[in-house]
Order: sequence, then C-alpha cells, then structure tokens
Amino acid sequence: MTEPQALIAYALLVLLTIVWQATGALGQFGITYLMSARDEGRVATGVSGRVERAMGNSITAMVLFAPAVLLIVALDASTPASRLAAIAFLIARIVYLPAYAFGIKGLRSLAWTVGFVATVSLYLVAL
Repeated sequence: MTEPQALIAYALLVLLTIVWQATGALGQFGITYLMSARDEGRVATGVSGRVERAMGNSITAMVLFAPAVLLIVALDASTPASRLAAIAFLIARIVYLPAYAFGIKGLRSLAWTVGFVATVSLYLVAL
C-alpha cells in the first residue's frame, strides 16, 4: 500500500465515521431535531456521543496526516519507512474508532499514540 492509498482509505474511514455519527444522532434525537436549525443544543451520550467525539478527533488526525502524505508525494520522498508509517497510521485509526466508540480506554490511547507517531514520522521523512 502506498501513502496516497492509505490516505484514501483513511478518508473513507472518516466518511464511515460521519455516517455512524449521523445514524446515532438520528436514533438519539430524531429526524425533527436533526432537520431543525438546532438552536437548542443537545449533547449525544453513550456510544453516540463517543462516536461524535471520535469523529472530531478523526478529522483532526486527517488535517495532520493528509499534508504529510501530500508532502511525501510532492517531494517524491516515498520510502519503505514512509509506507510503513502510513500503513501503521491507517491500522491505528481503524483500531481507534471502535476502541473509542465502545470505551476501551487503554486500546484507544495506544491506537491514538501509534497514529500520532506515524504522522510525525511522515513529516520527518519529508524533511
């Protein structure tokens, strides 16, 4: 798997997370609230709330991961280490989502750390 392929796969995971979050919100708040202006703020709870927070974290991770991959491509700096880092990031984020959603704290933190370190590694390769 190349770095851009990992980025595409991660983008699909983020899209899936958005669908999961929206489905949970629909079940918790109902269609009437979701179609309203939402002036009355509501906070999702349980799995739905954790998926919402995981979605926000996933978007933040994308903001950091995507430029690193694009730099690797633009600089033609792909190496076995950068491909490994991109794959490690993707696997970590795949693990992170259900770990967060279902409240598996230690695994969630480990997955987040692996993904973060993998992202930093991509920037170091791009140097």
